[in-house]
Amino acid sequence: MIKPYPRFTSFRALLVLLLALSPASAWAGSCPEDCSEPPPAGSPVNIYDQTTSDHLSPATTGALPRVYVPNRSSNSVSVIDPATLKEVDRFPVGRKPQHVVPAWDLRTLWVANNASGTSKGSVTPIDPKTARPGHEIPVDDPYNMYFMPDGSAAVIVDEAYQRLDLRDPQTMALKSSIPTPTCPGINHADFSADNAYAIFTCEYGDGGLLKVDLENQKVLGHLALSKMGMPQDIRLSPDGKVFYVADMMNDGVFLIDGDSFSEIGFIATGIGTHGFVVSRDGTKLYVSNRGSHKMEQGRAKGPGSVTVIDFATRSVVAQWPIPGGGSPDMGNVSADGRQLWLSGRFDSEVYMIDTTSGAVTKIRVGVEPHGLTVWPQPGRYSQGHTGNMR
Repeated sequence: MIKPYPRFTSFRALLVLLLALSPASAWAGSCPEDCSEPPPAGSPVNIYDQTTSDHLSPATTGALPRVYVPNRSSNSVSVIDPATLKEVDRFPVGRKPQHVVPAWDLRTLWVANNASGTSKGSVTPIDPKTARPGHEIPVDDPYNMYFMPDGSAAVIVDEAYQRLDLRDPQTMALKSSIPTPTCPGINHADFSADNAYAIFTCEYGDGGLLKVDLENQKVLGHLALSKMGMPQDIRLSPDGKVFYVADMMNDGVFLIDGDSFSEIGFIATGIGTHGFVVSRDGTKLYVSNRGSHKMEQGRAKGPGSVTVIDFATRSVVAQWPIPGGGSPDMGNVSADGRQLWLSGRFDSEVYMIDTTSGAVTKIRVGVEPHGLTVWPQPGRYSQGHTGNMR
């Protein structure tokens, strides 16, 4: 005979029992998967081990396989079907869209419309299950967007205002701001392996890097690089030891020890080194070289290329020129890792590059395409940008 539960004399007692009987996962944080489980003791660090093709999160179930391309000078987003390699939709967004950013919880894609320093900045949510936009939310100068490692806040990179705004990751209500006056043109970032700090690139002025403790909202230091330039994208090596920094004026990649915050090397790549994409197996870094040192109105059909760097040896293992010229910028890889997608900034096109052969397919889009994303992406959560997954 099954006995009924005893009558509870207080709501608190009932709540305690419910907590005890409920599965632990039901009371965990809102991370799409268990983001807190540490690796086994003694195992080597690989920060990309949860971003391989067999690690699609349940949070991405139902997402349409699409490539989302922000057309900066068309104020629109092009939607490409990667199966047919055709643009299947194009919809208007806010002023000067820069990047399409997967949300930390993997359920929304945010278009960062920074309005180029005006007061008309906004973000536009996209539902990945319908590939359609929602209503714009006013946000000051969202050039780029990242997320606190625990998902508690969106980190809006206010390039023109030289600050980082921490906002509610759903409503975008402002929580607090971190001034970054020593980092003119603050724009791209990546986090240390233990998420203790992030390093941001400083595009203007003397260039350089800014190290920030986001949890305690404290700037830890500024690093001037050995050659004055224009730092762009930044990504951490799989072992968590070295940050790779693209420099558009120096045509290559600086290597930075994040913990000591010191420069330890440089790898020449190509003209206008700009963006990074990590290969699906986490062993290589795809480096986009825009073929120009200009920020805007660069040469169409320039000597753009993609350099492939092997993380283990820190050396160049392949060089893929864009046939007929081009201007590869930001992007990502497909979930299976077979396709590298990059925007062609000065050519109103995007490039689908076969990651085995380097063969290139060009697809026409709007004017001045920038930080495209490919969705869905494997990983437990998004750290922001065009899909920096962990």
